[in-house]
Amino acid sequence: MNPTKNKILPTTRSRRHFIKTSGAAAGAVAATIPSFSIGENLKTKKLKVGQIGCGGRGNGAASQALKADENVELWAVAELYQEKIDTGLAVVSKGNKGKINCPPKRQFVGLDAWEKVLNSGVDVVLLTTTPAFRPMMFEEAVKRGIHVFCEKPMGVDVPGVLRVAAAAKEAKQKGLSVMSGFCWRYNQARREAFKKIQDGEIGDVRSVYASYYTSPVKTIPEGKVKPEQMSDVEWQISNWHNFIWLSGDSIVEQAIHSVDKIAWAMGDVTPLTAVGMGGREQPNPGGQIYDHFAVCYEFPNNIRCFMNSRQQRGTYNENADYVTCTDGVLVIGRSSDPYIVNKEGRPIWRYRSKENSADTANMYQQEHDELFASIRNDSAHNDGEWMCNSTLIGIMGRNAAYTGQLIKWEDVLADETNLMPDSIKWDSYLDIGPTPVPGMDALAVPQIKA
Repeated sequence: MNPTKNKILPTTRSRRHFIKTSGAAAGAVAATIPSFSIGENLKTKKLKVGQIGCGGRGNGAASQALKADENVELWAVAELYQEKIDTGLAVVSKGNKGKINCPPKRQFVGLDAWEKVLNSGVDVVLLTTTPAFRPMMFEEAVKRGIHVFCEKPMGVDVPGVLRVAAAAKEAKQKGLSVMSGFCWRYNQARREAFKKIQDGEIGDVRSVYASYYTSPVKTIPEGKVKPEQMSDVEWQISNWHNFIWLSGDSIVEQAIHSVDKIAWAMGDVTPLTAVGMGGREQPNPGGQIYDHFAVCYEFPNNIRCFMNSRQQRGTYNENADYVTCTDGVLVIGRSSDPYIVNKEGRPIWRYRSKENSADTANMYQQEHDELFASIRNDSAHNDGEWMCNSTLIGIMGRNAAYTGQLIKWEDVLADETNLMPDSIKWDSYLDIGPTPVPGMDALAVPQIKA
């Protein structure tokens, strides 16, 4: 199979769109004026934060955003269920006394709730929902002149990620800040370690091996089936980690952190090719994703980087990175602090954590500290280019494993497959197809049932 001639997935050229929940007002959403102009009173203005997604990561991001700046407030939230909003507000309010200004009228529920948050007058929005919906949310936030914290990954398919990339460029032109959820780039220990690589202190990078061996993430409980009265959309979103169109599979949703560190070590240069394998070994009835991947990325100058991931019970766990250079090896993750050994294996550098100091700051908090500082200083932080590049590299590895073929970077950029169905309503019924089988083109774009 020639991946240039045979698309990784069935091709569609139509622009996908999102249909609001039944009973919601129809029609396009008009662009709104941001609640303040860039540069206007930035030192003193109370910044209004919108939270889209009240799961664990969303509540964590909201708590960190409120701690990042003294003069901020949680202004509006969006979720599919009111119960999750209630739980989320209770979590976020701890340690953020006086910073919750989110009455019931700004607590929005439903598939269109995210639009209502964007239209509520927020200055900063936190996008922490299911990855499939991230591109359209990011795009609309930038149109409205809103600063964005965007959790990883930036999408689940190439067209979606390219939409984010285009919107990130627009954000730069507008002077808006864009912060990614690739948190390891905001870990001080990793920053110092990778700087040594970038400064050439142990020569040129020759290979990278990144591992992400861990337990399953929210698999569908054994014996649990979709209730008869529940639609496919509600069921699948409730179990979104297990469906490709929603999560992008485990390599794009979780192990993308390891992919990002490979990209970081390589100076964010794009790979030439990828070949890989993967599949499902431990049962996950009703789910669709792989539980292991192994991908080899070829970069310029005959450099190869390897990413192995696994989500299986009862197996060896490791989340580590080994950057082999001409004069030594950087090891990250096998101990609390990164270290470097020379060609003889002798330690020549180790990052030393300092308790109660800035260099050991929580990386999740660091992201928001830097985001809000950039807004206050009117200095437009923007992760757009590299955060999209890393997501595309993850999708490249996934598609190499799915097809069993050698995938070229130009094949990735040419892939027009959009995993988002033409329209989504809360009561939609979707055919998603089986778990993809390498060499058999088994993966299909989800289709609305009649």
